[in-house]
Amino acid sequence: MSQPLVLEYKTIAYEKPAPHIARISLDRADKRNAQDTHLLYELNAAMDCANRDDEVKVIILAAKGEHFSAGHDVSEVDPTDAMAQWDTIGTFCGYGCATSTVESQMTREKEIYIGFSERWRNIAKPTIAQVQGKCIAGGLMLVWPCDLIVASEDALFMDNTVAMGVCGIEFFAHPWEMGLRQAKEFLFTSGWVNAQDAWRMGMVNHVVAPEKLADFTLALAANIAQKPSFALKLAKEALNAAQDAQGRVSAMQTAFALHQVTHAHNTQRFGMLLDPTGMPRMTAGAVKKPVAAESETSVK
Repeated sequence: MSQPLVLEYKTIAYEKPAPHIARISLDRADKRNAQDTHLLYELNAAMDCANRDDEVKVIILAAKGEHFSAGHDVSEVDPTDAMAQWDTIGTFCGYGCATSTVESQMTREKEIYIGFSERWRNIAKPTIAQVQGKCIAGGLMLVWPCDLIVASEDALFMDNTVAMGVCGIEFFAHPWEMGLRQAKEFLFTSGWVNAQDAWRMGMVNHVVAPEKLADFTLALAANIAQKPSFALKLAKEALNAAQDAQGRVSAMQTAFALHQVTHAHNTQRFGMLLDPTGMPRMTAGAVKKPVAAESETSVK
């Protein structure tokens, strides 16, 4: 039996609330669970821990506090040291190419944004996102890789990157999550989608009352955990393969490349990764360096 790696997390809570179930919770509620570099690496480590644990059949991804996630943390000005503390998981030569702004930014995002999201999508065990409150841009890159999504009635979803001069989040799953025309409106308007509309689009599996969210999600996970692990794993692989056969991988690679073009354009024009006219609440100091975390407007 494989033994999970046990870590002491600073921004993640890891627990086993029921047999065969691991629950990983974002634990940065004072920052509305905004994702700095350390949180993303800790989340990846926690996912690895659950994946290595033979006793775990289902993984729940939750968040503490009022909101699931405000997106990427714009207060993280220089993430270089944080990245240096962790081993690379990708195949893009690590981070160390800071001599080129475009190259270093693309390397960072290929590693911890699209890289982590793709890794979590393909993890060997069923995953369920448990979402309450606001889930903005980078928050979608945590819930969309999950196999199932349970949303609280108060859940709201947004990708506001187009308003900030970027063509969508790095994990560009929009057409598969909500259909092409809804995805276009979602991006073009940078508007909110509520839980019921997300359910009608097929983006979430269930919408439940806020006070029932945790119990409902746990019961769903327990139902799934009754099934044989190998059958669950191969069913997930078959379904993911069906989606990939529709062109998801090549389309996402194209979108990621275009995303980098927008960063380069904004850096050349504005001296920062984003168009500042779409960031009324952000300070220039929080986003000026091109290696800063891509921003998502903080939750109001």
